[in-house]
Amino acid sequence: MGIDGVRQYAKGTTSLVFRARMNEKNVIIKLQRIDSPRRNFAREAEIIRTIEPFAVTPPLIAYGIFEGLEYLIREFAEGEIILHAGLEKRHLFEIVEKTALLDRLGLDHGQIQGGKHVIVGERVWLIDFEKSGWRKPRNLTSAMAMIFLSENIISRRVRENFDIDGDFLGEMRDEVRVYKRTGRLSGILHLLSRL
Repeated sequence: MGIDGVRQYAKGTTSLVFRARMNEKNVIIKLQRIDSPRRNFAREAEIIRTIEPFAVTPPLIAYGIFEGLEYLIREFAEGEIILHAGLEKRHLFEIVEKTALLDRLGLDHGQIQGGKHVIVGERVWLIDFEKSGWRKPRNLTSAMAMIFLSENIISRRVRENFDIDGDFLGEMRDEVRVYKRTGRLSGILHLLSRL
C-alpha cells in the first residue's frame, strides 16, 4: 500500500482521522486512539462492506490492526458537511433516497440529525458508521427533521433558500408521519418536487 501526504484531519472520541493519498485516490485513515478502550472498527468495516453496493458511503479500502490499534481506510467523501454546504434540490432527493435505503435495509446510522455525517458535494455521502446498528432505523425521519422540521442552522437556511412556508412544513410533518407508519415515500418526494 503506497500511502503518502498523510496529515491529521480530525480527532474523534475513539479515533484519530488522517487524510492521505493512496493509489491516486484521496483517502481517510481512521486509527484507534491509544486511550480508547472501545474496539469497533471491525464492526464499522463490516457495515461499510455490506452497504457498499448501494453507494451510500465511500468504499472501504482496508481494515486491520497496526501495533495493537485498529485502523480503517476508506475513500474520501468529497464535499462539505451539510452544515456548510450549498444544498440544491437534487441533494435533497439524494438524501431522501439514501436515508430511505438504509431504513429499508434495517440499518440505523444513529447520528444523522447532527449533520456532521452528511457530506454534500457532487453527490451526497453518509459517513462514519461507527455507532450505527441493525436496529429500528430512523434515518429518513432524522434527516427530514434536521433539514426541515427542527429549529437549527441547516433548516433555517433551507427554508430561506427554497422559500419554504408553514404550509409546506405542515405537509412535510404529515408525510413524515405517513412514512413512519407505512414506509410510503411518495408524499415526501412529491413535496420535494414542488420546491
